[in-house]
Amino acid sequence: MIAALSEENMANSLATNLFAATVALACSTVAAPAADYDVGSIHIAQPWSRATPKGATAGAGYMTITNKGTTPDNISCVSDDASGQCEIHSMTMEGGVMKMRPVEGGLEIKPGETVTLAPLGFHVMFRDLKHPLEQGKTVKATLKFDKAGSVDVEYPILAVGATAPGTASGGGMKMQGSGGGMMPMDKH
Repeated sequence: MIAALSEENMANSLATNLFAATVALACSTVAAPAADYDVGSIHIAQPWSRATPKGATAGAGYMTITNKGTTPDNISCVSDDASGQCEIHSMTMEGGVMKMRPVEGGLEIKPGETVTLAPLGFHVMFRDLKHPLEQGKTVKATLKFDKAGSVDVEYPILAVGATAPGTASGGGMKMQGSGGGMMPMDKH
């Protein structure tokens, strides 16, 4: 009887360990929470990106930037590990047409100002993707501030159509030229 209990306990322990390992493996494919970054007087919070469908040529990165300093600073994207070119872009609607353009000279962040880069607004554009952005992975980009300096930022990749970290996916707008879409868009 003691040997049977011992074997039963060992079997339960093995099953528990196997379950824990399976859960750990499943969780390892979920994007880790985004880190915050500080460079000079600039604070970057909650960077994130969205997965892209196969064949997409562009992706985007989002974040919140706060200038804690006393002078304005401009941000530009120097490079990233997922695309041929990264830029800060603006997105506006004009006459029913979505217009997306690079922000020439970088995006200004005024002293004391917080700017949120989000879908349908300012964003980091990853152009000429080398591969699809995959949920659970990250995109690493080097951002340059004219006064504060440069910083490497990792963007955890959320689901296709995610609207922000911690929200359900879906409801995102599909864009022509980025994996299929219905909305007319003037890229430049």
